[in-house]
Amino acid sequence: QVKLVESGGGSVQAGGSLRLSCAASGFTYSRYCMGWFRQAPGKEREGVARFYSSNTTMYAESVKGRFTVSKDSAKNTLYLQMGRLEPEDTAMYYCAAGASCGPNGGRAEYWGQGTQVTISS
Repeated sequence: QVKLVESGGGSVQAGGSLRLSCAASGFTYSRYCMGWFRQAPGKEREGVARFYSSNTTMYAESVKGRFTVSKDSAKNTLYLQMGRLEPEDTAMYYCAAGASCGPNGGRAEYWGQGTQVTISS
């Protein structure tokens, strides 16, 4: 059984930083995508950052240069280091995984429960 558990969300002021973690268990794909996706109230889900088994990373334009996605294979944990946070980054952040993700997570097979990020101005 695959389980993804996010942590690290919280409330910070604009300009601050947060690091999200996604601990994966039971996920043993050799070729995979793991990613971070977010959804703000009243908005559609959007992709934030993706990490592929090839070590390729992809980012939404809005977070390039501010966010970094990485993975600790030994811990089977995906991270999202977020810096220079803006109020527009406020959303529920979800970790997802699968053989592929799709730009907005439409092809991800497994999802975590989400962690809330709130940025105040």
